[in-house]
Amino acid sequence: MDSVQRGLAETLRALHHDRTLVLPNAWDAASAALIAQAGAPAIATTSGGVAWSAGRPDGHGLTRAEMAALVARIVQVVDVPVTADIEGGYGPSDDDVAATVAAIVEAGAVGINLEDSTAPGGPLFDVPAQVGRVRAARDAATAAGLPELWINIRTDVYLFGIGAAEGRLDDVLTRAGAYAAAGADSLFVPGLIDLETLGLLVKESPLPVNVMVWPGAPTVAELEAVGVRRISVGTAIAQAAYAVARNAAVELLGHGTYSALEGGLDFGAVNSAVTG
Repeated sequence: MDSVQRGLAETLRALHHDRTLVLPNAWDAASAALIAQAGAPAIATTSGGVAWSAGRPDGHGLTRAEMAALVARIVQVVDVPVTADIEGGYGPSDDDVAATVAAIVEAGAVGINLEDSTAPGGPLFDVPAQVGRVRAARDAATAAGLPELWINIRTDVYLFGIGAAEGRLDDVLTRAGAYAAAGADSLFVPGLIDLETLGLLVKESPLPVNVMVWPGAPTVAELEAVGVRRISVGTAIAQAAYAVARNAAVELLGHGTYSALEGGLDFGAVNSAVTG
C-alpha cells in the first residue's frame, strides 16, 4: 500500500475528530478540484452526480469498474482525502461489497459510503445481512492494505420512511450498534434533519453521525451544536450546476440572451484547477 494513501486515510480519520467535517460533494474531476481549492479538507463523491456525469442514472447505473475509474480521476486531481459513495456495494452479497471496496482502494480513495437499502425506496437489508456486508468491507480493506479505510455506513430508515415513524429512531440505534460492532466508523442518516431527534440520536449512537442537508435544512452551526460530526449535501451541488446548464440553454435558444451565464468561473480558473 502506498504510504501517501495510508497518510490520507489517517488524515480523513483525524478530520472526523477535530471538528464537524463539512463535505461539499463532487461528481467529477473538475468539481472535485474546485471544491478542494475552496478549502474542503476532503472530497466526498455523490453516486448520483458521478453516474449522471457518465450518462447513467443513480442506483447502480454504473458498473463497479466504471465507478472506480471515475473515482480514480478525482483522486488524481486533488491532494486531499477522497471518500467514495459506493451505493449498495454494486451487488447484494458480501463478496460484491468486498470486490467494490478492493476496487475503490485501488482507485486511491480512503473512505466509503455503504447503503443498507436493497434498492432506491427500500426495503432495507435486515440487520444480520448488513452486518455481514460491513464486515466484508472492513476485511476487504485490510486485505487490500488499507485497514484505516473509513466506513461511513448509511441507513435509509428516515430517507425512505421505513416502518412506523415512532419506531424509526430505535431502528436506527439498533442498526448503529450492530454496524459499529461490525467495523463501521460513522453513521449516515439521510432524510433526518430534525434537531431534537438528531440530538437524541447523537447522544445514544455508538458512531459519530453524518447528515445530508439541502436548502432550508438547519445550518452547519445548528447541526454542530447538537453534536453532528459530518455534514454533506449529496447531489445538491451537481443539481444546481445542471440547473445552470438547462436554464442557460432555455434562455439562449428561446430569447437569444445570455444572462444565465453571468457569474461563471473564469476559464483560466477552471482550466488551471485540473492542470497537473
